[in-house]
Amino acid sequence: MKRRQLPQPNTAAMPQRIGVDSGGTFTDCVLFRGSRIEILKVFSDPQAPHATLEAVRQLLGEDAALSAIIHGTTVGTNALLERRGARVALITTAGFEDLIEIGRQNRSRLYDLNLQRDPPLIPRRWRFGVAERTAADGKILLRPSPGALRKLRQQLNRSGVESIAICLLFSYANPANEQAIARALRGIGLPVSVSHELLPEFREYERLSTTVINAYLAPRVGGYLNGLERETKGAFSGRKLASRMKVTPPRLYVMQSSGGITTAARAAREPVRTILSGPAGGVVATGWLAGLLHLAKVISFDMGGTSTDVCLLHGAAKTTRETTLAGLPVAVPVLDVHTVGAGGGSLARFDAGGALRVGPESAGAIPGPVCYGRGGNAPTITDAHLILGRLDPDAFLAGKFRLDRASAEKCFDDFLHRPRSQGKDGSGVWRSRQELAEGIIAVGNATMEKALRVISVERGYDPREFSLVCFGGAGGLHAAELARSLGLARVIVPQNPGAFSAIGVLLSDIVSDVSQSVLLAVPGDLPEAFAAFQKSLERRFEELENRSRRQLRRDGFPDRAAGVERRLELRYRGQSYELSIPYTLRFADDFHRAHERAYGYSDPARPLEVVNLRVRLAIPTPKPPVRPQRILKSAGSASTVGQTKAVWFAGRPLATPFYERVRLGPGMTFRGPAIVTEYSSTTVVPPGFACRVDEYLNLVLQPNATMRSS
Repeated sequence: MKRRQLPQPNTAAMPQRIGVDSGGTFTDCVLFRGSRIEILKVFSDPQAPHATLEAVRQLLGEDAALSAIIHGTTVGTNALLERRGARVALITTAGFEDLIEIGRQNRSRLYDLNLQRDPPLIPRRWRFGVAERTAADGKILLRPSPGALRKLRQQLNRSGVESIAICLLFSYANPANEQAIARALRGIGLPVSVSHELLPEFREYERLSTTVINAYLAPRVGGYLNGLERETKGAFSGRKLASRMKVTPPRLYVMQSSGGITTAARAAREPVRTILSGPAGGVVATGWLAGLLHLAKVISFDMGGTSTDVCLLHGAAKTTRETTLAGLPVAVPVLDVHTVGAGGGSLARFDAGGALRVGPESAGAIPGPVCYGRGGNAPTITDAHLILGRLDPDAFLAGKFRLDRASAEKCFDDFLHRPRSQGKDGSGVWRSRQELAEGIIAVGNATMEKALRVISVERGYDPREFSLVCFGGAGGLHAAELARSLGLARVIVPQNPGAFSAIGVLLSDIVSDVSQSVLLAVPGDLPEAFAAFQKSLERRFEELENRSRRQLRRDGFPDRAAGVERRLELRYRGQSYELSIPYTLRFADDFHRAHERAYGYSDPARPLEVVNLRVRLAIPTPKPPVRPQRILKSAGSASTVGQTKAVWFAGRPLATPFYERVRLGPGMTFRGPAIVTEYSSTTVVPPGFACRVDEYLNLVLQPNATMRSS
């Protein structure tokens, strides 16, 4: 597949760095080259992830230098979802070996008496208890004996495990015993994950689960990243350009789930921090675009091949420590992204009651949707759009890949004749391919609408105050209808939407997150006591900041360039969970307001407790300096490019013009129904909506009445 160059007249010269976002169906590569952005989409190959490097070389070209590759990867995510990680030994305090299996008493389906839980990542035979004890205040009551550690080494050598997780009771208060065990076991030659290094926080089950997941992923993710780094050095070492200039190999960075990048070496040691690195790139890019457009309230909507990721940004994206993946808690900071199994490759099926379901199962990259002609045999959302005429089979990936409409039609015909697609009298419930296709899209939309409500309405936000920034290969196909359902203010389709997450990977700063549980009561109205308390907080924050700076220096980064963000996690004394608040002199007032928003009430007279301290250091990376283009009064209505075709909307075909996005200039407007095609995506402007091209060449979709008033 040849590369596609999309000119960006408003970008200035930038260091040449490539961002890579590996998704379930496509791998997207983005390059800032001089005054333009170049993108390349290739099919993902789960069996050959190192083919990513070949895509990088193809996009870069022969006569160009490269300073960095920034990679958003799903290797860890997929390994955890598929339960294809390492054989892990868990070392914990004697008597707590079964904590990983006991977990919390929460039930995902409260009234399901036959609910079967997934087995723990570590079977009982690989869990080892050590006679040691640390008190809740950090006092060491019992140290592990040298004899016990020698015996433990012998047991591990015989066990056949591939990785080690160490998590002791109260090690966040004093890590001395964990450090002693780690020193004794690192000589074995296996990856060792230690809880106080990853997450020095209370709540032992979440800390243990996070440490175990890190150990479970370390061999596979570490092997992948270390191999990719070796191949990168091998491919670029000694390389000379046509100018005879010798170039050094690019550095390899990895996107973290928290929205920042880190070195490949650190990501290999701490892969648990990368499990949501792909969605994080899209959120970062959304925040950048919102700042450019001066929008304080936006929702990111990233619809790819296998899933849809949504995130609410009120000023900035929030991070959370209450994430679960594959039913397992992950307590390291991640961007607050909500994911549902609805993507372009989501498979349609009938459930036991004969109702139409779509997803979460996906056709993935291989075989992919039926219309890709690679062996698929069940209809997907992408096939439904093709049946309705919303995808131009000759314009997919700018004509470099032709969609197979005949195969999609045959698949829909076969699906229509399945027994569960018939009524009790034998008549067809679905009377035509188009009706079935609209049903598939409606079911997918319902799933995605629910996800948007979860992050907005259920958290006290009015979606009508927000703009929807949609991207991903399939985002533009659904965004307008979802905005109509929720009453969103507008839909914004950025340039290069199909590679927007990869652009976000390139825009991300270098980030180091550190934290510490403190569990400190906030003094009441006594000024002297409160002043001493603040002094204590400042001292603890300085210790965390110094620890983070040392970490950045070890990774080769200039820590003096880092900006610092300090946050407190507070709760009313006696509560089980806390809220994250920026650290200021008026943090108590800020907490009460945040509690009011989150829960509908606050109690300023109730005593507070500081649970955790958090420090984030961020080193800025180069950003493309984008300037708005002048909107000409003569821009007027867009001219149709190509033929007007019949596209199905609300059960009937409508004559619909197709526009080629590269020919749409700032200020141009048109009304739906319309289709906008481009290399990386397709945007549907349904009836009742109008579209204008803004000064940054974004497509802005609004209801006709709103467009007239604006």
